[in-house]
Amino acid sequence: MKSKASAPAKVILFGEHFVVYGVKAILCSINKRVTVTVEKTSERKIFINSKIGKLVLEPDKSIAEIDSPLKPFYYLANKAIKNKDIGLHIEIDSEIPLGAGLGSSSACCVAGAAAIFKLFGEISKEKILELAIEAEKTIFENTSGADCTVCTYGGIMEYDKINGFKKIEDEPNFQLVIVNSNIQHSTQSMVSKVQQFKNENKEEFSKLANLESKLVEEVLKLVKEKKTKEIGEKINQNQKYLETLGISNNELTKMIKIGQKSSFGAKITGSGGGGCIFLLTNESNLQNILKEFKDSNYECFSTKIDFQGVNTF
Repeated sequence: MKSKASAPAKVILFGEHFVVYGVKAILCSINKRVTVTVEKTSERKIFINSKIGKLVLEPDKSIAEIDSPLKPFYYLANKAIKNKDIGLHIEIDSEIPLGAGLGSSSACCVAGAAAIFKLFGEISKEKILELAIEAEKTIFENTSGADCTVCTYGGIMEYDKINGFKKIEDEPNFQLVIVNSNIQHSTQSMVSKVQQFKNENKEEFSKLANLESKLVEEVLKLVKEKKTKEIGEKINQNQKYLETLGISNNELTKMIKIGQKSSFGAKITGSGGGGCIFLLTNESNLQNILKEFKDSNYECFSTKIDFQGVNTF
């Protein structure tokens, strides 16, 4: 018997980094997905296979001793087969670019939790989310939970650490173009960099956080009013705040300048230091934007908001 689940990637539209410190973020899931297939085995071992490597371990190992990006899957599998005389074989197939700020690890945790625990009975989205956040904490101890939340429920939502998530029911009339810098980066190092900025510039960080909070509230109104051009202006403003935090670099700045000339707005999405930027667009200029970046030898694609979230089958 097999169990299968898939979960979407995500884009943080507003609030990355600031969300860790209690500011509201706006996120959406996009139609790039990771699929996890799980099967029971008679041998009491946990087998994990993916494009980024393999992991074969006996159950009940300490998570702290496992040095692998696949350890969230081990955590989930180990929890699922505790006190059971079986093993699990886990296969991961992802179309989400890795290390690009598109929530690959969160989507994996969500799809992994759904597929593994569905093997043993029905599971709610609430429980999937709870397990996914637990698993993500094995690699990002201070995760806000925002990425796992939007990968679980799909659509576009506002999120903060105290009040959780609130789905935005208005369907936006815009599309996104994602452009990948192909610069490897570490989320943890970028989070640490922002924390250092905060510690060394307490007053300035507080001011930026207040500006970001105000900007997010303004954007929530603009989304309801379907004012794409004005949302684009807020995206460009948010990018300035991120540059002040020091998470941009020359290549990202170059990409954003190209994007801001040809779209409604462009900014980093995710932790920064590399990874992706996104551009706000619609059908009127979508093809021109894609051509401009492809002609400059950038990896890019257009994407739409995924309203389904995690799916088991």
